[in-house]
Amino acid sequence: MDIVEIRNYCMSKPNVTEALPFDEDTLVFKVNGKMFALTNLTGDLAISLKCNPELAIELRETYPAVEPGYHMNKVHWNTVRIDGSIPTKTIEEWINHSYDLVSKPQKKRRPQ
Repeated sequence: MDIVEIRNYCMSKPNVTEALPFDEDTLVFKVNGKMFALTNLTGDLAISLKCNPELAIELRETYPAVEPGYHMNKVHWNTVRIDGSIPTKTIEEWINHSYDLVSKPQKKRRPQ
């Protein structure tokens, strides 16, 4: 998987926008104004994805290329090095998971 494939896959999802809000190297994908994926445009390719906390730990323990989110909340984000060790289909499933987490309506908390 390369940067073009990542971009095309993320942009194929409904209501997705892309921007460079942090710097000229960090491409951010948002759905309904919320980030679900970040990737670098130069250097060794990696993608940061939101993840269910329990699954995030499991993926880090299973795949050496998966690490706690770089510059992100380590509980809810993983950074995946795109080094060929993880099949494209698996990375696409993780992008789907991140997109689904961010795109579904959040339940409002009731005051206690």
